[in-house]
Amino acid sequence: GWGAQMRILEQVCEIAQKELGVSCELIDLQTLLPWDAQTVEESVKKTGRLVISHEAPITCGFGSEILSTIQERCFYNLEAPIQRVCGYDVPFPLVFEKVYMPS
Repeated sequence: GWGAQMRILEQVCEIAQKELGVSCELIDLQTLLPWDAQTVEESVKKTGRLVISHEAPITCGFGSEILSTIQERCFYNLEAPIQRVCGYDVPFPLVFEKVYMPS
C-alpha cells in the first residue's frame, strides 16, 4: 500500500494477527515512480502471497501495474492468486468519500 491507506492497513494487520493468528508483512511504497518492485518481489517469494490495497478504483489503478509485474516475476512462488482491495469502479462525489474508501 501507499499514502493515507497505510494507517488503515496497519490496523488491518493488527486485527489479522489478533483475530486470525495471521502474520502480515506490510510494505509502504513511498514512491510509485519508481516503485520498489524488488522489495515486493522478495516478500512474495518469502510469503507466497500478495494483497494490494489502494484508494483508487480497481480499474486502471496503480495496483494493476504491481499485480502484473509481480505475477510475471513470481508466478511459481505464488500459493494463491494476487488480491486487490481497492475503491469501487464508480464515480463518486467527495461528500461520500468515507463510504467509498476501502476499510
